[in-house]
Amino acid sequence: MNTVNVDPQLFGRVAVLMGGYSAEREISLKSGRAVMAAMRALDIDAIEIDVDNNVSERLRRGSFDRAFIVLHGRGGEDGEIQGVLQSLHIPYTGSGISGAVLSMNKRISKQIWQSQGLPTPEYLRLDRHSKVQGVIEKLGLPLVIKPVNEGSSIGMSKVTSEESLQQAIQLAFEYDSEVIAEQWIQGAEYTVSILNGTALPVIRLKTPREFYDFEAKYLANSTEYLCPCDLTEEDELRCQQLALTAFDALNMTGWGRIDIMADEQGRFYLLEANSVPGMTDHSLVPMAAKQAGISFEELVSRILQGTLEETR
Repeated sequence: MNTVNVDPQLFGRVAVLMGGYSAEREISLKSGRAVMAAMRALDIDAIEIDVDNNVSERLRRGSFDRAFIVLHGRGGEDGEIQGVLQSLHIPYTGSGISGAVLSMNKRISKQIWQSQGLPTPEYLRLDRHSKVQGVIEKLGLPLVIKPVNEGSSIGMSKVTSEESLQQAIQLAFEYDSEVIAEQWIQGAEYTVSILNGTALPVIRLKTPREFYDFEAKYLANSTEYLCPCDLTEEDELRCQQLALTAFDALNMTGWGRIDIMADEQGRFYLLEANSVPGMTDHSLVPMAAKQAGISFEELVSRILQGTLEETR
């Protein structure tokens, strides 16, 4: 296993930003506490900040040298906290404002990928009055309804009948003012973690549920994570390269995760990007890092090292 060889004093005082006000608040707090524990083990001077409306003043008063963003969802992955940190000239982990904005909005991500010829399922932008029959005629059944700016599959539904489509649309609009319907890809789901320009080992996600939803991600004991995955070496490399290309297309930097489906013919499709993935000891990025021989503490150190060379 690799060892951490960076002097912790190089990082100075680090603000670990977590919590916030999004629907993913509780997951963010778990991630933040895991990062804090790793930083303590690394002898890094780290301060936990549960982000609220006074975060700018708290950061200004704290004399921080850099920030580790582990703030999931709105406020953390949409460019908001990145803008605050840039205004205070505090280096921070992960993508800059543009990378955060482009990866957070699922519709914009898909538009960019399509414009660059990258494979992603067909989709439609919906409003509250969208005709369900027209959606089905365009995308077929089953299909997926997604709030555009939510993570952790919150507000997301798989739809298998015309009767359940309107209800799924209404549910999604409870979480976001922008909603898309997406073609359902029947096959296997994979995720690729990116760390400082390198794709980590691919993980296959298997669940007996309809899809890899919030329950499967955080609550169910029946979810399987295959790493090494079931792909051939050639297909795993192809999947990793697609993820790296997709990551770069959205102007993402540092670290993140790209979720991918493979259909029954083995063709890969890009689902969505995550600029601040989960960082609990059971999350996907640490799992892929472990397979690559990188401990959780070293993973935290490597993510933080990106702030030492930062130019935005």
